[in-house]
Amino acid sequence: MRILFAVLAPFLVAAAAPQAPATVRVRIVTSAGNITLALDAKRAPKTVANFMAYVDDGRLDGTQFYRSARRKGAPGQGFVQGGIGTDARRMLPSVLLEPTSQTGIRHLDATVSMAHGPNPDGANCNFSIMVGPNPGLDARGAYRGFAAFGKVISGMDVVKRILALPTGGGRDAMKDQMILQPVRILRVERIDGAARPTGYVKPWLIGPASR
Repeated sequence: MRILFAVLAPFLVAAAAPQAPATVRVRIVTSAGNITLALDAKRAPKTVANFMAYVDDGRLDGTQFYRSARRKGAPGQGFVQGGIGTDARRMLPSVLLEPTSQTGIRHLDATVSMAHGPNPDGANCNFSIMVGPNPGLDARGAYRGFAAFGKVISGMDVVKRILALPTGGGRDAMKDQMILQPVRILRVERIDGAARPTGYVKPWLIGPASR
């Protein structure tokens, strides 16, 4: 019996170990309505873990959808962008890019993707939602693109309303794309699994945010 248990023990431990979910659902509650995401933790684990750290810490609560990038000649398509903006007090360490060439998640209609600046490995938690396909954000050749990591499963009507809002201001890549009256992100809440807060301090709760 002892020999049999010794042989079976590793398999029993493996069977008892909780498996990370392949998909994690998240609800974004905004002043324009709710948006529900299904995040692909199997193919983009680092990007999803980064996003969920912000969710579980409440770092996205009280932020905004601030950008509407409409496609020239097809204003009903493009993407909207939201998140913490430039509020450094909400930022966690940057996450390494998981390019589409690695994950296989393309920038199709309803895809959610992590935004970044000049440094592809410098993403924090500004994110974009596609309206129509945006293949120019996919990796190709030496261009590493952006990290797509899930999709909208409910609330694309809200996303389309945000895309249609009046814009102006901005500069460089964001010229004329800043939403004049940003849509408030009231809270972002996990639907699946238990919250896993980072334990880091939350300095944005102490005083007014700087944007």
